[in-house]
Amino acid sequence: MKYLLIVTLMAYVCLAKAQDVMPLYSVVPNSKPAINIEKSEVGKDGNTRISEVSVPELIVYKPESPNGTAIIICPGGGYRILAMTHEGTEVAKALNKWGITAYVLKYRLPADRTMMNKSIGPLQDAQRAIQLVRGNAKKWGINPKKIGIMGFSAGGHLAASLSTRYKEQLIENPKHISFRPDFSVLGYPVISFTDSLTHQGSRDNLIGKKPSAYMIKHYSNELLVNKKTPPAFLFHAKDDKAVPAGNSLAYAEALKQHKVSGTVRLFEKGGHGFGMYNKMEEGDWMADLKNWLHSNKFLP
Repeated sequence: MKYLLIVTLMAYVCLAKAQDVMPLYSVVPNSKPAINIEKSEVGKDGNTRISEVSVPELIVYKPESPNGTAIIICPGGGYRILAMTHEGTEVAKALNKWGITAYVLKYRLPADRTMMNKSIGPLQDAQRAIQLVRGNAKKWGINPKKIGIMGFSAGGHLAASLSTRYKEQLIENPKHISFRPDFSVLGYPVISFTDSLTHQGSRDNLIGKKPSAYMIKHYSNELLVNKKTPPAFLFHAKDDKAVPAGNSLAYAEALKQHKVSGTVRLFEKGGHGFGMYNKMEEGDWMADLKNWLHSNKFLP
């Protein structure tokens, strides 16, 4: 028992050194007084999924030799849960090996119980995350012009929303820090809330089951791209039945129309939610991403 206790304490110390967990706010904006009923569950696949998030946090993963690049990671989960392992912590650790400082964003999940306006809660948290990272760039050894946003599935919608709606100030910003990411990485992302492309659960959870035409348009990122939208690397499987690959293609086409660099890595098979490893087809999107980051000068 004593040996087990020592091993457990050693593991905890190692984990503490590998990462720092910090609250996003001292006072959470757009919130209602509510009991924190956050739940964390480990599935049969070994992946941790968190639900009922009302207290947002930023989990910092520091590489041994930082190269100045940073990426904020938004796990997916249909704006209902956060797939924290295979779309969060595992990705952060892999990016650390490239010298990238990684941040897993545990963003609030939209809920009328905890928010005055649930449709803006996640984007507020993404804005706050990049505000913190860019504002503390010197402290963390980061180049403030090499900060990217990454998101999977609904987290991809959040990452794309930050990439297109960075001028829409939803939180206090007294130092006028830019919310614009320098690049985005979008994995099988929910880009559009239009009827033909959307993932219905993500749309329902974020803007309700009977959204107005204005809300559908305002949350369809392919319609919001402009010439200053950051360059993007996207990957998607053609046989994705949950989020059609047309989401990535529509975003890439919008980038092209505005003469913004965009690359789409399409798999023939893979389905939805495969994270870093597509077991249904050969090919390594992470290797492609690394090459893309090099070619766009976000990695040395």
